[in-house]
Amino acid sequence: MSSRIASKSSAIPAPLAAAPALLIPALLLFTSGAAALVYQVLWIKQLSLVVGVEVYAITTGISAFFAGLAVGGLLFGRWADRLQQPVLLYAGLEVAVAILGVGATFALSLAASPFAWLEQQVGVFAWVLPFALVGIPALLMGGTLPVLVRSLAADPQQSGQAGGQLYAANTAGAIAGTLLAAFVLIATLGVRGSALAAAMLNLLAAAGALWFQRLQPAQGKSSVSHCSEKTPDRLALWLYSVAGGVALGYEVVWSQSIVQFMSTRTYAFAVVLATYLTGLFLGSALLARRVERIRDPWGVFGLLIAGAGLIALLEIALLGRWLVLAQSAAEAWVLALGASELVGMSTRFAVAALSIVFVPTVLLGAAFPLALRLSVGRERVGRDVGAVVAFNTLGGIVGVMLCGFVLIPLLGLLRTLGLLAIVAAGIGYLAVRKGHHVKKGRRQAVVAVGLICVAVALLTPADKLASLLPGARNAALAFYEEGRGGTVAVVTQGKGEKAFQRLYIQGVSNTGDAMPSLRYMRIQALLPLLIHNGEPRSALVIGFGTGITAGALTRYPGLEHRVVAELLPSVVKAAPLFKGNFNAASDPGVEVRLRDGRQELLRNPQRYDLITLEPPPPSAAGVVNLYSRDFYQLAASRLQPNGLVAQWLPLPTQNIDDSRSLVQSFLDVYPYATLWTSEFHEMLLVGSMQPIELDAAKINQRFQQPSVRDTLQDVGIGSAAALLATWVTDRAGLERFAADAPSVTDDQPRIEYAPWVRAREISRVLPALLDLHVAPPLLNGDVGFIERMNAHQQRLMQFYRASLHAYDGDRDAWARDIREVMRGDGANPYYRWFGGQ
Repeated sequence: MSSRIASKSSAIPAPLAAAPALLIPALLLFTSGAAALVYQVLWIKQLSLVVGVEVYAITTGISAFFAGLAVGGLLFGRWADRLQQPVLLYAGLEVAVAILGVGATFALSLAASPFAWLEQQVGVFAWVLPFALVGIPALLMGGTLPVLVRSLAADPQQSGQAGGQLYAANTAGAIAGTLLAAFVLIATLGVRGSALAAAMLNLLAAAGALWFQRLQPAQGKSSVSHCSEKTPDRLALWLYSVAGGVALGYEVVWSQSIVQFMSTRTYAFAVVLATYLTGLFLGSALLARRVERIRDPWGVFGLLIAGAGLIALLEIALLGRWLVLAQSAAEAWVLALGASELVGMSTRFAVAALSIVFVPTVLLGAAFPLALRLSVGRERVGRDVGAVVAFNTLGGIVGVMLCGFVLIPLLGLLRTLGLLAIVAAGIGYLAVRKGHHVKKGRRQAVVAVGLICVAVALLTPADKLASLLPGARNAALAFYEEGRGGTVAVVTQGKGEKAFQRLYIQGVSNTGDAMPSLRYMRIQALLPLLIHNGEPRSALVIGFGTGITAGALTRYPGLEHRVVAELLPSVVKAAPLFKGNFNAASDPGVEVRLRDGRQELLRNPQRYDLITLEPPPPSAAGVVNLYSRDFYQLAASRLQPNGLVAQWLPLPTQNIDDSRSLVQSFLDVYPYATLWTSEFHEMLLVGSMQPIELDAAKINQRFQQPSVRDTLQDVGIGSAAALLATWVTDRAGLERFAADAPSVTDDQPRIEYAPWVRAREISRVLPALLDLHVAPPLLNGDVGFIERMNAHQQRLMQFYRASLHAYDGDRDAWARDIREVMRGDGANPYYRWFGGQ
């Protein structure tokens, strides 16, 4: 720490004149920052359950957190200026944050139903509930930095240095809190337990502050009365506010640009956020040591903001395959040192984040101590520091909303980033002109930065990011749209008869219309309808995707009401490109509701004969909301008598222990549960609150309806016997598989924070599930039907054995088994897709 923290006033106590004076406050703010980010991670997660994961809902909810920070900085900064011992106020804030933070976490876990009811009753005023739950404790958090800076830096000439170093410490704590929440706390303690752990950090900070206060001699208001006057400059405050909007705008663009080099796992997002915060920390820490010696703070401030914009734009414009190669090299190096797969993948994430996010955030972090030096007045250190933080935060809120809701849908990611860079150059130009030591070269440099930003934004292809999609190499881009909820792309892959379309959402492959996908999605829709004990009339699909599942519902004549819940309008817009979905997006018999699936069930009391669930894999960030016991209870409450819930169960996307937990969560709710194999890579859980009887005669009669029969024959299910051959086991078998695995719940979303998936995990989980096979309890099944069903089942198992040989690299065994399969059923479209010419 720098020794230049001493005030000009002789009344400033000697202990504060040395570097150790900042050590304890820095540790306090480190601890406070760690707790704050744990809360933020928890509350964002909980808000997705309360208000939904729609981009408007979650952004508005998160804004409550930042608004609380901003208002808290203003209010408590002003209050601190009137106190002789502001450290005591800081201690009180930490205690209050501990109490309200835990209270808010527990309240948010119970707020989904009250919020849904309030929204129906009072409309937009219902948002007062999440705003209050998140905003009030955040308001107290916002006061901690300005209050503690006020206790140390009564001399405005030292405010930039002290404030910058304490801001760096606070940000370093935020880095620790981000990583702690994602990699340790939530996985081991759950959501509520993590909140209690964060509260312990708050109480530790409060106790440390009281101890620190005892070390200080009494300090009166007169201690700064002899300081020379320094008038703060409001222009710096407003420019830093606009810079906050630009900085958070960068984050919105980065979040959509970087994901194709990452993963949908929570760990990836945690590493990116930690990198973002690390840049702010280093920038602020490095410049805080020198900020008082800078002759032209305005000029340096302007160059930092303008430079950050240019570099942010250039880094995206220059993205290419080199980044993938760098990621692979770094991962290989770490694994060679004996690191785990999770560490290896986190290294990949860090390389991407360092290449795209890190350098601009270092420059933005360095601007903070300069903003403090330019904006903080002699008699109102607390108020002015709070104002700097508040204006920057409020600007950030505007930047997030403007970019997410207006600029990106209107201009696209690259053009939005270009506009932000040009605005940053404008900020830089105004700041450079304001400087007392204006140098012509600096003005020209900022102008040049702006011109370069314009040129790069115009010359870089708008679909630059689409061309970097993993599946876009040597393939045709059929659809690309950058919307308010994320980027959606469709890429044509394969050749000849095996050409197919693949859907990318946020740069990550989701699904497609190749034969395996057609098969499992049609089974996902039609199998539950065929085995339904009543006469199904209504069905809900959660997740539109390629539209194949929704389209299959249109082939079942008895359905009168078909509803699909889908988040992204662009996904529905791209649906006509996929074959086999029977034009579900434009079918008047399919009602598409653009809403989060869980919120659709929560806010709409409508009941269904079938709810079929096909969200992204359960390990993806936030998707665990649709695989938890709490969600299954909600879905069960929306079933008609004899209603069924069909849950897609992907096999290679999580380890076998995690699959057991997913099954356990399903068994916790549905007393009658069955397991079916819909394709080599996926299975289907079908559950009900009433017994599920397999009436072979009724199933065969329903199967023989021409539209149903043709739809399933196209994917290798040629008869009712072949359909029932996909049966695996009943509840007893599933209980043996789940064993004593802990359930996935909203409070314990363990699957989202599970270890990285082992290589070829399907070779472990698929045999374990197939070993559960028992004969289906058929009613009205004659001997011939049962023999045909058994023959189909044996051939399907032989095909699965062949596929497992392929996974293990045994080409000879694969060739031998697939020849046997083709000899027995060579006309089957599903088998032919793998083993045909």
